[in-house]
Amino acid sequence: CIHHGTNRCYMTSQNHGFAVDVETLPKEWEALFTNANDKTNEGIIHSKLPYFSVQFHPEHTAGPEDLESLFDVFLNSVKSYISNETFCVKDELIKLLSYDRPHSTLVKIPKKVLIIGSGGLSIGQAGEFDYSGSQAIKALKEENIQTVLMNPNIATVQTSKGLADKVYFLPLIPEYVEQVIRSERPDGVLLTFGGQTALNCGVELEQAGVFKKYGVRILGTPIKSIIETEDRKIFAERVNEIGEKVAPSAAVYSVQEALNAADVIGYPVMARAAFSLGGLGSGFANNADELKILASQALAHSNQLIIDKSLRGWKEVEYEVVRDAFDNCITVCNMENVDPLGIHTGESIVVAPSQTLSNREYNMLRTTAIRVIRHFGVVGECNIQYALNPHSEEYYIIEVNARLSRSSALASKATGYPLAYVAAKLALGSSLPDIKNSVTGETTACFEPSLDYCVVKIPRWDLSKFSRVSSKIGSSMKSVGEVMAIGRKFEEAFQKALRMVDENVSGFDPNLQKINDADLKEPTDKRMFVIAASLKAGYTVEKLHDLTKIDPWFLQKMKNIIDLHTMLTLLDQQGVTRSILHQAKCYGFSDKQIANAVASTELAIRLHRKECGVLPYVKQIDTVAAEWPACTNYLYLTYNADSHDIEFPGGYIMVIGSGVYRIGSSVEFDWCAVGSLRELRKLGKKTIMVNYNPETVSTDYDMSDRLYFEEISFEVVMDIYN
Repeated sequence: CIHHGTNRCYMTSQNHGFAVDVETLPKEWEALFTNANDKTNEGIIHSKLPYFSVQFHPEHTAGPEDLESLFDVFLNSVKSYISNETFCVKDELIKLLSYDRPHSTLVKIPKKVLIIGSGGLSIGQAGEFDYSGSQAIKALKEENIQTVLMNPNIATVQTSKGLADKVYFLPLIPEYVEQVIRSERPDGVLLTFGGQTALNCGVELEQAGVFKKYGVRILGTPIKSIIETEDRKIFAERVNEIGEKVAPSAAVYSVQEALNAADVIGYPVMARAAFSLGGLGSGFANNADELKILASQALAHSNQLIIDKSLRGWKEVEYEVVRDAFDNCITVCNMENVDPLGIHTGESIVVAPSQTLSNREYNMLRTTAIRVIRHFGVVGECNIQYALNPHSEEYYIIEVNARLSRSSALASKATGYPLAYVAAKLALGSSLPDIKNSVTGETTACFEPSLDYCVVKIPRWDLSKFSRVSSKIGSSMKSVGEVMAIGRKFEEAFQKALRMVDENVSGFDPNLQKINDADLKEPTDKRMFVIAASLKAGYTVEKLHDLTKIDPWFLQKMKNIIDLHTMLTLLDQQGVTRSILHQAKCYGFSDKQIANAVASTELAIRLHRKECGVLPYVKQIDTVAAEWPACTNYLYLTYNADSHDIEFPGGYIMVIGSGVYRIGSSVEFDWCAVGSLRELRKLGKKTIMVNYNPETVSTDYDMSDRLYFEEISFEVVMDIYN
């Protein structure tokens, strides 16, 4: 809703079928709020008398708390009446909702912008920055701004011909960046599209006075905010200023200081290096001996070490938040880690939207996220991570990333909301309501996506390719890639994702790993299959929850899959009726998986499925849960539906993507896919892209005519083909 008088936009929950016609308002009545999308009236106010009304739910028990303050104005008007004071509700609302924009966020549109990339791929920083950088370049080109990119990684789409106006393949270190600034003389620089590498480089350049020397403006989030979120000690102090809590922690600079801090906080503790990539040099220590080893390793990576109170077993929840320079804020996506706290979010199985939070918990954390991003003055996109006590509403803020990250690439692909594109526009000083939602083409970018599906992300580890590497996973990243699966049930998306990670796996298979309680307590890269074997052997959900600390809701869903798998193993192919087959497909079973269970072949099950008329439906990701008409090309297959969302005119050329990043196959194959799509488009051909890697440019909404976020397997590719 847009407030008349301040032009600020607020999220509200609405459920009405009628609206006031503002053309028919009596004299001295005027519009108070207007829906930013369909332009219908959402509230009216009297210009002098203390009367106003809104057509949404400011009482917030059904949704966002953004306009809870309307009640304060109402109560103040009552108090003023009792004490015979004059009170103009209209003026009071304008005073309450006005925002004085700091001078530092006023941006003169630059003519030339330098974008610092993320350089070579490494564990913890991969193709997601190719995707975010490419979107930023597109956004700047739309504004006719000349782009200069610094990125020495040749295997990226953003360094290809046709995107940036100039590309420098140079090391991302201050001396070289200064040389480029000296020769190119850009007006502005973007630091938040190149991960930790670009941020660290930008902080050094700012502290050395290079940007000031050449008159280069840092666009988007101010450098002060970046330093405040990166330096753990300052971060804790800033968060405490608004009455929020971070987990008890201490910043130390030597092994002895670390031991002293741990004695005060109390074991077990978590130690991690500040300003580090992918949780490098971090881990848990149960006693002083373990901490000594950890601290000496971590201090090799960074001069500052953080000792945190261990919150292992708590839920880990994250929100992607966007804010413009006019203080309009939205949360684009919230995500929940299936694995409890103690595992780096890049190592965790993640579900979007969250599945086990109550409405109250969801909105409590949402309100906090918006308060925090406002307090830090972030302009653009920001990721906030929480630890939430599963037995109460107690929570701590773990960290805030004032930049695009792997989570933002996932959130962007999970919702269809082009986060990096919007963040680049906001860095130029645009306001959220003025930016069009490029997916629907109709609505504004100032909205919170609604999801009528479930997304599951699973990381890929290639630990078997290294000798003497521990298979345990924890607070330091080891995964080399990730996949994203979409379904209408958790079971469906979960099984799809397991197959995407490894094409040799048929799904949530209980026969791949042996039961081992130690592997359930201490997570490894194969823990999910140990859980499958344990469920088959009769472990209860309660027992597994005690061992793994995974929420019982997720374990129950996994049990549903194993129960159906067990039932299938008791049948032969003739015994698989249409209803059993349909239920198995709704739970994400592949033809091959069903064939293995009933001792048949994939082709026989496929034929049987066609004869029974059990076929997948194509659904759209439209960001608005079908509330608005949307002509989106962002598609997935599901059996939990009864109609297609699109027509099939034919005449397309299908490009098969490279899937998950792994050792030996990475962003270079995404470059191939994008090059192929571009060339086909130049030749006037209609294209279909099939890929399931959320970190890629090929899965961007505007790269192909139709994008299927789906498995790359015989069954699925043939279903799309047919």
